[in-house]
Amino acid sequence: MSAQPSPSPRRLLVVGQGAAGLCAVVSALGQARRSGLNVQITVLDAASEADSGGNSRWSPSNIRLQANHQMAPGFVDEVMAESEGLADPDYFQQLVDQAPAMADWLVTLGITFLSPPYYLAKGPARIQPQGGGAALLQALRAQAQAAGVEWVDRFTLTEVLGDAHRVTGVVGTDANGQWQTWPADAVVLACGGFQGNPEMLHTHLGSAAKNFRLIAKGTAFNDGGGIRAALALGALPSGDWHTGHAEPIDPRSQGPAPVVLVYPYGVVVNAQGQRFFDEGAGLMHETWERFSHQMQHDLPEQQAWTILDAKLLTIADYSRAIRSDVPPVSAPSLEALAQALGLPVDALVRTVGDFNAACHGTPAQFDPTRKDGLACAPVGQPPKSNWARAIDQGPFLAWPLVGALVYTFGGVKTNPQAQVLSAHGTIHGLYAAGEVTGHFYRQAPNSVAMLRALVFGKIAGEQAVHDLLSQA
Repeated sequence: MSAQPSPSPRRLLVVGQGAAGLCAVVSALGQARRSGLNVQITVLDAASEADSGGNSRWSPSNIRLQANHQMAPGFVDEVMAESEGLADPDYFQQLVDQAPAMADWLVTLGITFLSPPYYLAKGPARIQPQGGGAALLQALRAQAQAAGVEWVDRFTLTEVLGDAHRVTGVVGTDANGQWQTWPADAVVLACGGFQGNPEMLHTHLGSAAKNFRLIAKGTAFNDGGGIRAALALGALPSGDWHTGHAEPIDPRSQGPAPVVLVYPYGVVVNAQGQRFFDEGAGLMHETWERFSHQMQHDLPEQQAWTILDAKLLTIADYSRAIRSDVPPVSAPSLEALAQALGLPVDALVRTVGDFNAACHGTPAQFDPTRKDGLACAPVGQPPKSNWARAIDQGPFLAWPLVGALVYTFGGVKTNPQAQVLSAHGTIHGLYAAGEVTGHFYRQAPNSVAMLRALVFGKIAGEQAVHDLLSQA
């Protein structure tokens, strides 16, 4: 009896090789192995191998889990409140339910986690892969390479083939600008939001967003191509298209994500030497988005300066809240500091003087780890709701600050199985995970972006193979 020919492999395309994409690849490989399905996986990415990884490679990759890999109670309610009821509770409940298994799965792949301290203030429990996002991607990519996954770098996606019912492949250009068509039985989109696309930023976030600085090198490759292609196919849009997650960084630094998060403990001034927002309105992760967008959209110079004094140096481990590799500007007096910063001397001295005069609270009440209620209401200035202490002890310190965009919120609509949805239901064979999906509204849940990329990347890979198996 002659041997039966082995069935032709089913082809799965994964667009993007950040955390979501690589999780999809590795989980699909495992699911195919367990089910006995012959699957050929190809990864298509807009960047070169050295620049690949989107935000994931350059991030410390904070993950909203406790040390036991569980999520703290009340997370879904928190998300619903922060989104003003606009988020999909089923999606975030799936995140809660699947996060522990995802983290345990990564441990089996050789990834180790640590529990880092939360900057200065008390925030939600987090874990972090040892070595950050770069180490996480390296471990996942090694698993994929060992299984014979095909890699295509510098591929620019322009179209997803098929219709609102089923996908049949993708079209794009290669490194030489030549058109390529990749037929496929299933496609996972994991190629980021549109933060790297100035035209889309202008359209959706406003004209001032067109030159929004990006948080890290790899972010520029997130040009919204996957979102546009899916929407053109008939995918439903979702998420808050008018904003995105942004953080205050030191523009002098060339490093990735050089955040400066000590601004709640001083004052922040514009180019005229005037305060313009309540630095103590909340914990850092409750104000950094609003602060960053305000600098970008409301200040003509799109830059501000945080002004502090020597009391900052007495805060235990204050440097944990500073990732800039450039030291602050330091001066023995406010006058000298203003001159060094190029700010109007009289205005800065008057601003700080009026602020100091309003600081009537007990300095011993100051507690940088929580909202301490140490407030003041300077005449002619915004109030300061917490951490209001006089700035009166030299040396005086300052960092320049600009807003840096991390990721956008608008994207394609998916269900809890990471299947992309159209007006007719699921688009068979199309899946999406990470920033390309639209599930955040109003503000980003703290330390959730990487978590959702990992969880729904894993789900997307497994679901794609499951659906292919059902069609075999």
